[in-house]
Amino acid sequence: MINRSKTLMIILIGVLVLALAACGGEEEPEPTQEPAQATEAPAPTEAPKVELFGDSLRGGVLYDKWWKVLGMDAPEEDHALWATQDSNTRSGDSTWRCKECHGWDYKGADGAYGSGSHFTGFVGVLDAAGQGAQYVLGALKGETNPDHDFLAVMDEQALTDIALFIAEETMDYDQFVGEDKQAAGGDLTVGDDLYQDNCSECHGPEGTAVNFKDEAGPEYIAGLASGNPWEFAHKMRFGQPGVDDMPSGIDNGWTEDEQVSVLAYAQSLPTSSPVTEGGVLYDKWWKAMGADAPEEDQALWATQDTNERSGDSTWRCKECHGWDYKGADGAYGSGSHFTGFPGVFDAASMSADELAGWLDGSANSDHDFSAFLGEDQIGMLVAFLQEGMVDMSKFINDDKTVDGDPEHGKTLYNAGCSRCHGEDGKTINFKDETAPVYVGTLANDNPWETLHKASFGQPGEHMPASVNFDWSVQDLADLLSYAQSLPAE
Repeated sequence: MINRSKTLMIILIGVLVLALAACGGEEEPEPTQEPAQATEAPAPTEAPKVELFGDSLRGGVLYDKWWKVLGMDAPEEDHALWATQDSNTRSGDSTWRCKECHGWDYKGADGAYGSGSHFTGFVGVLDAAGQGAQYVLGALKGETNPDHDFLAVMDEQALTDIALFIAEETMDYDQFVGEDKQAAGGDLTVGDDLYQDNCSECHGPEGTAVNFKDEAGPEYIAGLASGNPWEFAHKMRFGQPGVDDMPSGIDNGWTEDEQVSVLAYAQSLPTSSPVTEGGVLYDKWWKAMGADAPEEDQALWATQDTNERSGDSTWRCKECHGWDYKGADGAYGSGSHFTGFPGVFDAASMSADELAGWLDGSANSDHDFSAFLGEDQIGMLVAFLQEGMVDMSKFINDDKTVDGDPEHGKTLYNAGCSRCHGEDGKTINFKDETAPVYVGTLANDNPWETLHKASFGQPGEHMPASVNFDWSVQDLADLLSYAQSLPAE
């Protein structure tokens, strides 16, 4: 019984072993998977470009002379990059002007500044313009060269405006200017109309009301347009630093053809104004020429003993011959200015050679100005003496009152004088705070001097000459009459 049971158990165990072997004695291989398909790595995403907001036209004026626009003091030290060139010998604030490195034509060493005294070897900005305003802004902040970082002197908005100007407004001026510096085309009639409507109010109908330089080498619109048409084009399109009311040709909506027409017309205008230049020299010639004032008395001064002034005052034509040009027979016939010397009013009838002889010492060796005045300046004074003097006694009375129309004078004053002198004539103090002199003060105390300066301008200043606005003598009397109504203190 027991043996049978053991035998049966052995048989059952054997059957179970065989069954297990049949079910899985050998492991099945893992199912194979398709190899993963290779995929391209995702391209790195660029940071989104931030749109810049600013005034590209303001940027054009900043490119010219940024500290004038921003109302800041000019830099005194050279720009950091200036030491990397040795061909341009300018120094100080000039080295900080964008135009001094990159040119009025924006081409740097590849353009008009590729030779001559302005050559630096620095590149232009036209290529940078193609890389966009963000790139240009980075360059202005020193990202391409730490020595080109302007953040220490200009705020972010000013740099943004310059970047927008370079990226959006610069252009190849070859379409404006030919190889001979003449305008590349243009319609003189169109240029005339645009100039008279937009420019003549300040520069005069012939462009000679404002001298950009001085009487040592005068420059008017025509001289700039012909000598440096790229600078003229830039200023015409964007304006002049520090002159807020100078219109921008772009802002006026002028097309490029119209801009070329204005350039062509400007090149046709007169390049000199000897009468007004001589009038400024008659006032204070060394100041008008940017020269040092004489220190010793003029040789003829010792022949009089009533006027106690000395030094440079003795060299002023007006000090001997008066603001009314009549010397001892006029307003200087008495008082502290009296010398006894005759006037020059009658000299208008003399020939140019005779007048030149009185100025270069040929007629009187003690009246020789040739050591200070060149032939051009003597010619200017001759032109003034022949054509510029008027008989002021016809409208300035002995009591200094003026026979004029003050209402008309107010219109003229507001059109030509108020932008600098203010509506009340007190924006500029001609002397100092202890004894201020304003337009009204001078007009009442010395109407002859006021009339002379209103006619020809102020030595050493870019004051417009009203005679080059074609104002008549009566217009000047009306202006003077109104000026006497302005506050004197």
